[in-house]
Amino acid sequence: MPVGFWQAFAFWLKLGFVSFGGPAGQIAIMHAELVERRWISEKRFLHALNYCMLLPGPEAQQLATYIGWLMHRTRGGIVAGALFVLPSLFILIALSWVYLRFGQVPWVAGLFFGLKPAVTALVLHAAHRIGGRALKNRWMWGIAGLAFVAIFAFEAPFPAIVLAAALIGTAGARWAPQVFALGGGHGAAQVAYGPALIDDDTPTPPHARFSRGGMLRVLALGTALWLAAMVWLVLTHGLDGLLTQMGWFFTKAALLTFGGAYAVLPYVFQGAVEQHQWLSAAQMMDGLALGETTPGPLIMVVAFVGFVGAWLQPVFGPESMFASGATAAIVVTFFTFLPSFVFILAGGPLVEATHGRLGFTAPLSAITAAVVGVIVNLALFFAYHLLWPQGFGGRFDWLSALIALAAGLALFRYKLGVLPLLAGCALLGLLASRWMPGLV
Repeated sequence: MPVGFWQAFAFWLKLGFVSFGGPAGQIAIMHAELVERRWISEKRFLHALNYCMLLPGPEAQQLATYIGWLMHRTRGGIVAGALFVLPSLFILIALSWVYLRFGQVPWVAGLFFGLKPAVTALVLHAAHRIGGRALKNRWMWGIAGLAFVAIFAFEAPFPAIVLAAALIGTAGARWAPQVFALGGGHGAAQVAYGPALIDDDTPTPPHARFSRGGMLRVLALGTALWLAAMVWLVLTHGLDGLLTQMGWFFTKAALLTFGGAYAVLPYVFQGAVEQHQWLSAAQMMDGLALGETTPGPLIMVVAFVGFVGAWLQPVFGPESMFASGATAAIVVTFFTFLPSFVFILAGGPLVEATHGRLGFTAPLSAITAAVVGVIVNLALFFAYHLLWPQGFGGRFDWLSALIALAAGLALFRYKLGVLPLLAGCALLGLLASRWMPGLV
């Protein structure tokens, strides 16, 4: 019996509130619900996932959009992708307000004191996890090392590193294709679940068949939406206005998120913290902690960045900090996720016509290897700000070091989940604020 639109709507809504655990956890939830319910076959599920892994943007959200589109046309894709994001957006707006309004209250400060070491450990663990999948040979290790040196020693911009890695991968595909074969992924084990509504041999539905005209229409509509939003921002806030600059910056970020959210964090950090100074490094770490504790893609930390930036520079006047922050969070979320919808709705029909023949993976392999080096640099940067909050000339924060060490041990040795880790570290910070207030 076919799955009705409103039945699917209820599932995507539920998924938006329970999609914790980063992309691997979110994809596992979708696999358990969609494949094991036999809404879609394992092979079709993984084929869609392989395409999403090739794209910039959050692969789990794009996978939800793809499957929603395949089941219920364009409206199904838009609903699935939007409901994957909206709960996290509203939760983050509320948490960002609590953070800025009550962040100096001792017990709230204690919670974030404990969360910062956890975030540092999580970023380092992400580098290890992605590296284990991507660094399959000495060439990939070399690309990762070069990327680290480029950003650490020469402060190379993240887009330049991505471009250089893509060029290396393109050349490598010609001269050493076996070196640049796409490694790893989040694919589930091959298990037979019985016939599915969208099965291996189910004919492609009419709306999912490729046509050049259909692809061009989607691309034109996506471009028109982007232009309309950008023109509105320019007319209402000026070319140099805060919201206009955020819209342009996060459009670029959306096109550079190869390798998942942790891959784009260095670029967001470079632009939002160092270049535009919308927030501080410490606030960025707090935002990551909030992002890890909410459902939805981790890249939703951009909503926190937008909220804090507009709270500190209110675009509607000094009495409108919350309205400014909430508006900025919505603006940056729109510009960050619009390309993902366009990629799926424009490219999905092409993918449905190319089962088993998806190519162009070598540049992605090289980019993912470079991302490992960039994330290691980000982890070191966070560690520096965590352990020497006043710089190397100041005191060493031994309490944060102990919490970070415990968090790293829990992640690497005992494979503790993200939410229990954050809860434990927040509790340690709370206890420290109670018993050792001079150190917090």
